[in-house]
Amino acid sequence: MAIPVPYAFSGASRLSPRASAPVLLVAIALCGCSFDLGSWSSAPDKETVPKAAPAEAEVSDAQAATQRGQALVRSGKTEEARAEFDHAVALDPYNAQALYSRGLLHQSEQQHQLAIDDFTAANGLTPQRAEPLLARAVSYLALDKIKEAAADLEEAAQADPQNAQIWTTRGLAYERLGDKAKAAGSYSRAINLRPKDEAARNGFTRVGGKPGQNYDAF
Repeated sequence: MAIPVPYAFSGASRLSPRASAPVLLVAIALCGCSFDLGSWSSAPDKETVPKAAPAEAEVSDAQAATQRGQALVRSGKTEEARAEFDHAVALDPYNAQALYSRGLLHQSEQQHQLAIDDFTAANGLTPQRAEPLLARAVSYLALDKIKEAAADLEEAAQADPQNAQIWTTRGLAYERLGDKAKAAGSYSRAINLRPKDEAARNGFTRVGGKPGQNYDAF
């Protein structure tokens, strides 16, 4: 279930990309991500199997703790949710959902390095998923690690090219890097996918994008 925060960026277009970034990043983090990641597998890759893999009962208990944590998040009980996610990860270090969900909690509290650590672990377990890459990019942007964010967003766009939030965030990253062409292409792609994306429209205007002009987003 997605976090129920309005997708609003009121006033962001009147600020510089760097000044408006905190507002944009908070909205991106809270609106573009979901704590419920569906059928993510908790099974470790063969190359990363530990000497003592979690027992089946521990894996099951970890999944139950993750589900309790997600329910607590939806109720606004973040401290209790964090405890459940911590417990889940302690039982099963390969529980990608718990790692990702805990990362989102860290991110919402501006604890971006802790968030990056959890998103990195989740991405290592499920490299085919775009969500941890998008979330990690948001924290990289918050820490002014723009090149790292852009790299994650390139990979995320390849993994899920129909995700408008990825393109909006990619536009912000390239805007901050000074690459207006790539920024315009990214914002344009986001608008095509989600015409009412105010953040993408504001960004497109900031970088001098012209309606109807073709852009190479890549």
